[in-house]
Amino acid sequence: MLRPLPALGVGLAFQAPLTSLFDAAASVVDYAEVVPDIFWTDRGPGATPRYIDDDDGIARMRALHARMPLVPHSIGLSIGSAAQFDRDHVAQVAHWRERLDFPWHSDHLAFHLAEEHGRRVNAGITLPLARDRESLDLLVPRVREVMRRVPRPFLLENNTYYFDIDDSEMDEATFLNALCNESGCGLVLDLHNLHTNAVNHGFDPMAMLQALDLSHVGEIHVAGGMELDGYWLDAHSGAVPDAVWSLLDWTLPRCRNIGGVTFEVFGSWVEHVGLARIREDLQRLRDTWARDQPASLRQRDVRGIAA
Repeated sequence: MLRPLPALGVGLAFQAPLTSLFDAAASVVDYAEVVPDIFWTDRGPGATPRYIDDDDGIARMRALHARMPLVPHSIGLSIGSAAQFDRDHVAQVAHWRERLDFPWHSDHLAFHLAEEHGRRVNAGITLPLARDRESLDLLVPRVREVMRRVPRPFLLENNTYYFDIDDSEMDEATFLNALCNESGCGLVLDLHNLHTNAVNHGFDPMAMLQALDLSHVGEIHVAGGMELDGYWLDAHSGAVPDAVWSLLDWTLPRCRNIGGVTFEVFGSWVEHVGLARIREDLQRLRDTWARDQPASLRQRDVRGIAA
């Protein structure tokens, strides 16, 4: 069961073009969410050493960590891969905790690695899992192992899916509730992912939120996207849409264990969106956090200790 996380506030996913927002004296950012995988080179299973660290990048993260908390949001675990569980990746995240301690960490409830004729294949995109008992039996012991080896709360993010798997045994909320209850992990509830799926598959996102046990939510993600060839894409390419703001306004007050809300925008889109607009959305998130965070959070300082 997820316990209350340190109430950090509003975070921003780290991208180099956003550096000025992190370094500003009057920063609108309370913490940085970092993809740790971009600060090492993975030479693949069997290589010695497997991981080569980017020393300059790690030095930059140490300097940022001196100013604000860092929260790792990894992309490399592929926890839902049927053929393998990458324990080397877990060990690398554990090594990061020793160097740059963090209040929690997360990855994606999906898979991108598979095997074909005995060779590892990277799909290059997060793929959905079947929402069934077999998937839970695969995931639960892996989640528990991550939590044992990295002694910090571990969250998994609900995935964007552009195709669904037919004849699922469970709807998404039921599956997420079961995973959290059985494994002890929490959720990164990505509201833009939910919005994307709702637009593309024609369902009501509020029905999913109302069925989800929001006590499992440790972090919320918001982002923007774009339409392409009749699909809404989770492209992290714009400001937060009005529909996502509405979902956030309803959801945030009901997440009693949450530690923060994170805005994601890819570096390649920063110039298009503009730093001024990104700053506006961050300030609106701070206002929303101050207004709508659960009352229990107002009694906790950033270390998660009663004030």
